[in-house]
Order: sequence, then structure tokens, then C-alpha cells
Amino acid sequence: MKIAQIAPLAESVPPKLYGGTERIVSYLTEELVAQGHNVTLFASGDSVTDAKLAPCSDVALRLNPAVRDHLPHQVVMLEEIRRRAHEFDVLHFHIDLVHFPLIRDFADRTVTTLHGRLDLPDLKPFYKAFPDIPLVSVSNDQRSPMPPVNWSGTVYHGLPTNLLPFTEKPKGNYLAFLGRISPEKRPDRAIEIATKVGMPLKIAAKIDNADRAYWETVIEPLVKSHANVEFIGEINEHQKAAFLGNAGALLFPIDWPEPFGLVMIEAMACGTPVIAFACGSVPEVIDNGVSGILVDSVTEAAENVEWALRMDRKKVRATFEKRFSAERMARDYLDIYRNLSGVRMKAAPLRRANGQGLDLQIVA
Repeated sequence: MKIAQIAPLAESVPPKLYGGTERIVSYLTEELVAQGHNVTLFASGDSVTDAKLAPCSDVALRLNPAVRDHLPHQVVMLEEIRRRAHEFDVLHFHIDLVHFPLIRDFADRTVTTLHGRLDLPDLKPFYKAFPDIPLVSVSNDQRSPMPPVNWSGTVYHGLPTNLLPFTEKPKGNYLAFLGRISPEKRPDRAIEIATKVGMPLKIAAKIDNADRAYWETVIEPLVKSHANVEFIGEINEHQKAAFLGNAGALLFPIDWPEPFGLVMIEAMACGTPVIAFACGSVPEVIDNGVSGILVDSVTEAAENVEWALRMDRKKVRATFEKRFSAERMARDYLDIYRNLSGVRMKAAPLRRANGQGLDLQIVA
């Protein structure tokens, strides 16, 4: 198939540091190429891919100090996509909602993965206005606040199986918190859990400008007042393997409807069990008692740390390989692509008009 992947421009694909959506776009794109598909990636010019790169900005917008407003750059990218839409069998968007009015004429050859939370009140009137656009959720729970829309499926995220190595015997006797410093991620709970069980806690996290006040007034004082807590800051992919692999367990003490939670499967890939609050997607991602432990309170989390430290890390890794590989993710998306009405009915004539063949066989 000839596939367009459309990524956000705020970060490169893959991102240099934090960036869950761009990371998933990268894993999906590279796996589709590896499976023999003709993929074009619309992304920032500093992206790295085996697909054909269509650069839509010189560098990731977040890294360009000259950029004050992302929207004009996004609109330029959308105009390029509109101009080239006829070249592709399917166009896969990962940019939330700004493209919806643009794709009306070829929406039945598109799919949009919704990577964020969907319980915000401003979103309901929007999605009511576009009930026909094909959508993909990243967990079933993510769908719950939505009005009736055109769901094409749920596809759980996946990672390349060789990305994060399995660590059978972690070298560090610590608990880990990885992600973003924000009220909904609840790093304060992680500090409380580690303190209750008397274990070191290492926090590797990004601090967005929007959360700077929360860091300075709530979390930084907690870090400074607890000798067992170490704040490392934002880490890259290479550092992530050692950070997660050498942890006894990952703490995921969230307090919001998490759409997926990529860090959970990153920990699982390393063989590291996850102690997670059962919010949002978490019960769909964690196999309770196998790849992690589901809890409802700080006290319950602390009481289960010892169990987590004794869990079979080989089984944690095996669960990751079975459920959350990039190969499985790409296969799921290909099934969705092939079942889009526009792909079945219109892609072949478009490709013939361009002098190209078409391979849309559905593999059972």
C-alpha cells in the first residue's frame, strides 16, 4: 500500500527527548516500511526515517526559538497534504483535529488516531460536527466520553521488540517514575509510596512551562525534603533502557483518564513490573499479577511493592512481546486501512490514474 503518515510538527519523529505521539508514529512508520509498504512521512525536517520524508518545517517547532505560533506551520503542512492526497491509498493523521474540514472530500481514505484525552467539554460539539471521519482510539476507555462517532477500531501502542533490552536482574534497588511533572501524573504519590516502603525513588521527567509552578510549589519542595528521592530530569532513549531496566518497579500513580500510558509498556519491555493506579486505560494495558499490579490508593500501592519486586520479570517481558510489539500494532492498522470504504472503492482508480499498481489484498 501507499501510505501517508502525518505527524505533529512540535517534535521530530522520533523525538529527541519527550514525545509519546511522535515516538509511536516513528515505530509505526518504520514497521510499515519493514513490511514492504510505500510510506511517506509528513513531519519536521530533522526527523529520521526509512520512509520517504516530506519535511514540513526545518526542525521540530518546539526546538526552533524563532517559532512563536505553531498554527501557521501546521496549515502549510495541511496544504501540502491536500495537494498530494491523490498520491496515497490511505492517509493516517496523528494531529488531533485541525485537519478535519480539509479532508471532507477524501475522508473515507483517511484514519485519525486520537492520542489524547477526550473528556474535555470543548471536544463534544466538535466531534458532533464531524461524525463521519474515521477515528481510532488507543484504548477502549478513551472512547467513553465521546458522542457517537465513526470508530474504525482500537489499536494499542507497540514498540520494536529490540528497542529496550530485557533486564532479568536489575542493578538498582530503586523505584522509578518516568514521564512528565504534572498534577495528573501525581509524582507526589510516587514520593509518598517510596517513602512508606523506605526505598529510593528516581524521577526522570520533563517539566513543561505550563507545569513549572506545580514543580516549584509542590514537587520540588518534596524532592528536597526527602533524602530517598532523586530528580534526574528529562532523559533520552538510551538512558531510558538503563533507567527502567535497573528499577525494581515502575510507579504509575496517575489521577486522570490516561488514554494509553506508553511508559507502562516501555517498562514491561525491560521486564520491569508496573504498580499502577487503575485509571483510564491502565486495566487494559496491565495484566494484573502478571505484568504489574493494579491499585486504588497510596497505601495499597505501598503494600504491594514487595510483591512487585518478586514478580517474574521474564513473564513481564513475555507479556510485552505478546501484546505490545510494533509488528502487532502495524498489522492492526493495516487491517483498518484495508477496511476503509474509500480504500476499497476509490484507491485503485486513483492509483491507476497515476500509472501505478495497487496491492490491497486482505491477509487473513
